[in-house]
Amino acid sequence: MTPTDHSVAWEHPPTRRAWSKQLAANTLALLGWIALWAALLVILVVFLSPGYTILFVPFLLYSFYRAFLQLFVLPAVFRMRRVLREYPWRLYGDAPHGLADRPDVVGRQNGWFEFPNPARPEELLPMVFPRHWGVGWWNRRMAPRAKPELKAQIGMVWFAGDPRFIGVIAAPASDESTPRRFRFLSQQTGSGGGRHSVADWGATAEDIERGHRAGVRMARP
Repeated sequence: MTPTDHSVAWEHPPTRRAWSKQLAANTLALLGWIALWAALLVILVVFLSPGYTILFVPFLLYSFYRAFLQLFVLPAVFRMRRVLREYPWRLYGDAPHGLADRPDVVGRQNGWFEFPNPARPEELLPMVFPRHWGVGWWNRRMAPRAKPELKAQIGMVWFAGDPRFIGVIAAPASDESTPRRFRFLSQQTGSGGGRHSVADWGATAEDIERGHRAGVRMARP
């Protein structure tokens, strides 16, 4: 069965395996940065004189910063699972994307993709990477001057979600049957983009309830 044959993305076995690998990698990263910070501190305090402090401070601060970031990454991985358990995969070739900030989007944005509105497929809705961390791989391939071989890696993207609310994007692995590089996409279009409520995009009460189950925070109708 292809990824799109399943009623929700989580029923696709390679998706579950890929998500588990990403969770394991993020967990190991957290433990690794904590261990590095602790090891540097022990070396500085136990084995070196105070004169070396100025040399170790940048490394201590950076390892602490990276460990601190992982405390936000891990909850995001579990939030992505909620989306994958609620929505099916959709595969999009040459999905419009860019890195320049869009005037119709409010808040932070670190690159965007456009996907069809489920209620009006001819209408494309922008979704953005809301955080800068963890999107470097995507940004390098979205850059206008990216090499063709890099651009080709996002020539086809996997998307699970509803562009009116929330989504998870992934790139296919080399075998094209397994997703990788899961990242959140959020809907942040303001009233300047012609939307004052999700109802303006044709969202029904059922759509909104499904969004709630996927983790979207908004007032119920």
